[in-house]
Amino acid sequence: MWMPHHRRLPDCSHAPAPPGRLCTLSNGILLIDTISNPPPLAASHPVRRAALLFIFITVALDVLAIGVVIPVLPHLIEQFTGGDVGSAALWVGLFGTVFALMQFVFSPLQGALSDRFGRRPVILLSNLGLGLDFILMALVNTLPLLFLGRILAGITSASFSTANAYIADVVPPEKRAGSYGMIGAAFGLGFIIGPAMGGYLSGIDLRLPFWVAAGLSLANFCYGWFILPESLPPARRAPFDLRRANPVGALVLLRRYPQVMGLAAVLFFSQLAHYVLNSVFVLYADYRYQWGPQQVGYTLALVGASNAVVQAGLVRRVVPWLGERKALLAGLGFGVMGFVLQGLAPNGTWFLLAIPLMALWGFTGPAVQALMTRQVDVHEQGRLQGAVASLASVAGIFGPWMFTNVFASFIGERASWHLPGAPFLLSGALLALGAVLAWRVTRQPRYPGHK
Repeated sequence: MWMPHHRRLPDCSHAPAPPGRLCTLSNGILLIDTISNPPPLAASHPVRRAALLFIFITVALDVLAIGVVIPVLPHLIEQFTGGDVGSAALWVGLFGTVFALMQFVFSPLQGALSDRFGRRPVILLSNLGLGLDFILMALVNTLPLLFLGRILAGITSASFSTANAYIADVVPPEKRAGSYGMIGAAFGLGFIIGPAMGGYLSGIDLRLPFWVAAGLSLANFCYGWFILPESLPPARRAPFDLRRANPVGALVLLRRYPQVMGLAAVLFFSQLAHYVLNSVFVLYADYRYQWGPQQVGYTLALVGASNAVVQAGLVRRVVPWLGERKALLAGLGFGVMGFVLQGLAPNGTWFLLAIPLMALWGFTGPAVQALMTRQVDVHEQGRLQGAVASLASVAGIFGPWMFTNVFASFIGERASWHLPGAPFLLSGALLALGAVLAWRVTRQPRYPGHK
């Protein structure tokens, strides 16, 4: 049973307790604590299991739509640049940077809107915007218009961070790691089918995967419109404040919770390292192993299958067994080993052998989310996820540019050291730095049940 921290609480004997705050009567009786361990309103309601299933399907369809395009977009950009791999890499980096910049600016706004109006409308708008973006990319024939499509996608994409807030609404703290693992499994499922489908469809027509992705996103919008229930009842919604619904205000929220700020920094390094896959994997595999869209699609399907096994089968068992802190550190360690192996792999077989290690990196995300959501006020879960998404978007602003430039520098004619795997080694170093920070910031337990 939860026991309150020993600290002096404000007197509320003359006024009602504000929502989500601790207070005492003049005789010292504790009234409420919804900061450290708020009881989710829907945690015991029969709708919770169905709601989680809806969120699982929503995320899986979104990732499926994105995964269909991954093996194709870099090659489409390469066509626009006349087949120059180095130039295409720089453009891919620019595309990734502007997408993340839009997310950085708009994710806190979307998180605040979800706290005010509910999770459902934000998820629906995200799906609709993604579908329209894919239609635009299927039709355009110039790089500037393709670039515009990525800007629109960055503005509207918010379903993943809002899905995390949705889970915080309906799942008790001690079970959130397993639920976040199921969201990770939805990512894995989408990446099993999506890239393989995209690689196959690109053999028919390079634009066909974009049309299929648009159909999936719009179908997801329709699914959510008729099926997805709202998780945040009106009584638990927070007023909208534009001063807080911006990147600076979002980071101020993180500063109010010191350990959350440290964990968000760990997540930042993890997200930054992950951008090597979004930015250079397709071009790297083509350059080093001569893999085309189909081979890349099948490889990404293997990545998705491995991630699904870890997220759906291992996270809910391993995280409670090890504890969130040890699971976090173990996940980062596996990620370091996987990136080093991929960066040094002399052939495609060795690269594939690193995929299971990379899948075990998947312990990191659910463990971090579970640690952070324990400490944040129930009325600020949407803002927390918006802030985390905004911070991750900072990684997206620099990551694509950094990794594509490193890749181009180590394969160019003027490269003093020919090392195509340099971006992957850099990602390994970033995860090692994140592991050191995670070890330091989680040394002292600051909440009940910490291991």
